[in-house]
Amino acid sequence: MMLKRIATIVLAGVLTLGAAPAPRGNWNATVVRTPSGGHLLGNPNAPVKLVEYLSYTCGHCAQFEVEGTGALRLGYVAPGKVSWEVRNYIRDPIDGTVALIVHCGPPQSFFMNTAVFLRTQGRWMGIAQRASQAQQQRWYSGDMAARRRAIASDLGFYAIAATRGLQRTQVDRCLADEALAQRIANQTVEGDKSGVTGTPSFKLNGDLLIGTFDWATLRTHLDARL
Repeated sequence: MMLKRIATIVLAGVLTLGAAPAPRGNWNATVVRTPSGGHLLGNPNAPVKLVEYLSYTCGHCAQFEVEGTGALRLGYVAPGKVSWEVRNYIRDPIDGTVALIVHCGPPQSFFMNTAVFLRTQGRWMGIAQRASQAQQQRWYSGDMAARRRAIASDLGFYAIAATRGLQRTQVDRCLADEALAQRIANQTVEGDKSGVTGTPSFKLNGDLLIGTFDWATLRTHLDARL
């Protein structure tokens, strides 16, 4: 019941933002996959192009989701001034497992999937910290698909995915998709080459922002470019 309430709250927030269209339309309904494997929300030809590298086990990423994404969508993405691309920066097996689930389904579901997992992060990270040695052994032994299924089962990811309309069989196919896992891993490699050392990290028009991890600082950079 709690997971359903969280999913409903997140969806309501997105719909509320979409209820006041910008003068030339609301770009929050436009999502495309990019050549890097990321997902881009908004006007692909926006004058300011924001790229975020995130990890699902990163507490600051969850904080940015709560504090910043609403204002980012409403004030910058909706009117077409800023496009927002999210790329994965994988830190650990739990992070990688969530990333595969979030990528399940069409591109349009990516940002909502991301929001639900980040907004429930405190809950499932708490379960992970209390996991038994036997549980953790399942996460690091056996074939990769089996490891991911164990993580998803132990941390309640199947139930979270169900709030997004993802059935267990569909989730298991995504968890076994090694081609998808490699594409996600490639984003981390690309991030390393770009100078990314932690999450969240942000680029604006190709420039990596140093010391920018929160919405207040990022907003200053956005406003300076508009």
